[in-house]
Amino acid sequence: MVRIAQDRIADLFGLAEREATAGPGPLPDRYVRLARRIGTRYNVRLLTEYREFYCRGCSAYWAEGRTVRTRLRRGRRVRTCLRCGRERRLPVRERRRGSTPPEIPPVATAQEDGALVGEAPGDSDEDDGSEEA
Repeated sequence: MVRIAQDRIADLFGLAEREATAGPGPLPDRYVRLARRIGTRYNVRLLTEYREFYCRGCSAYWAEGRTVRTRLRRGRRVRTCLRCGRERRLPVRERRRGSTPPEIPPVATAQEDGALVGEAPGDSDEDDGSEEA
């Protein structure tokens, strides 16, 4: 029974997402309400990724700009429901330890001999004997 409930909840959130992208209407909210009721009836927790898609106060499916406003304040992501006004505050995730930041290309600086740092030998703009016509 629990597995069936989890599958049904996943299906309902998929339907809610599809209806929300199609345009405004009451169906996404109805799907969220049904998914929450199934979760309570069969004592199944909603997955964390699903919890970020709806308002816990009014069960509105959050579509950015239409039913929710997202702001960053003091290291937190604050999502405000535009239907009931309830706020949801979540910490902004930091980078994981051990992960490397994106590689930054080296800055070209002039050396004493006039070649740029990071240039391969022979890549300089010196005259190599060939002429362009």
